[in-house]
Amino acid sequence: MRTQIISLFAAALLVTACSSKPTETATNTGGGTATTATAPAKTGPVPGSAEDFVVNVGDRVFFGFDRFDLTPEATATLDRQAAWLKQYPQVTVSVEGHADERGTREYNLALGERRANAVKNYLTALGVEGARVEVISYGKEKPAVLGSNEAAWAQNRRGVTVIK
Repeated sequence: MRTQIISLFAAALLVTACSSKPTETATNTGGGTATTATAPAKTGPVPGSAEDFVVNVGDRVFFGFDRFDLTPEATATLDRQAAWLKQYPQVTVSVEGHADERGTREYNLALGERRANAVKNYLTALGVEGARVEVISYGKEKPAVLGSNEAAWAQNRRGVTVIK
């Protein structure tokens, strides 16, 4: 029994020793002062990346119940999206239309498509080439938030612009 406890303790100590991160050091051997190299600090998303788009621009807009018209908040987000897309003309996107769980599958697929098209039409009106914007509807099939209450439904009535 005592041997098993010692063996367990030794194994735990060995695993702990293996899981620690070694520090990266480099020394200057050409005479002079020794230096230590460290990994560069993370400065944020790479400009023009999907992460940059989500973090710095915003990838989604929200709609009212049974609505597909754009709110002032939505148009402000889409203005930023259009500016970003013009800055990175090689990027193509897919606009996903979503609905909350209420209503039939068919109705919500059609509503999701109207929402996605509202987003696409706004972006193209601001000068984004229509061929760069694909539209797809998921209806109520891909909720962002689970729940049968207004807070969940409000988060699920959305249009999401996804970088391809």
